Amino acid sequence: MVDVTGHLAMALLFAAPAWLVWGRRAALSFAGFTLVTAMLPDTDLVLQGVLPISHHGVTHTVLFVALSSVLVGAVAARYLTDWFNATRWIRSTDIGSEAVFVFATAGLLTGGISHLFADVLSAPDIAPPLSPFWPVYSDPVIVDVIYYDSPVWNFGLFGVAVALHLLLVRDDRYPLETRYRIGSTEPSATGTDD
Repeated sequence: MVDVTGHLAMALLFAAPAWLVWGRRAALSFAGFTLVTAMLPDTDLVLQGVLPISHHGVTHTVLFVALSSVLVGAVAARYLTDWFNATRWIRSTDIGSEAVFVFATAGLLTGGISHLFADVLSAPDIAPPLSPFWPVYSDPVIVDVIYYDSPVWNFGLFGVAVALHLLLVRDDRYPLETRYRIGSTEPSATGTDD
């Protein structure tokens, strides 16, 4: 596993495609949300005090990340859709519950899967190897190319991820038109899509 900086960097890299789906404000929000959710699998460190689980166990599986993402996405769609429409924080004529579900689910899924990917790339030097495809495939998956305390990997990867997002935010092309689009469909007066 990489350190927290490496996990945040991997989350930013995994969040980069959001620039093709949403406008600037929503893509930036998605990147921020993905950063917050990047540590989702490490909830096992908190839960160890109350449940008999180990680090790199069940919370470090695609199954756990996917189920958590769908559950939180459904709760967000149910309880936050009206709030988003009332606050008008995102410039849009209407934000539907389906778009909120996709945004929240995709953000959690992106953050969680990026965490698993970073842990698979890391040597199991301070934690046991993980079996991300449990229960379908129970053997550990280890690629072993990144070391936990490597500043080159952790901060270098973070620098690359931030640079990528800075390039994408400056791009004047509009996102793809999808049914999950959040943001205005017309360019704003400044010529940029918010």
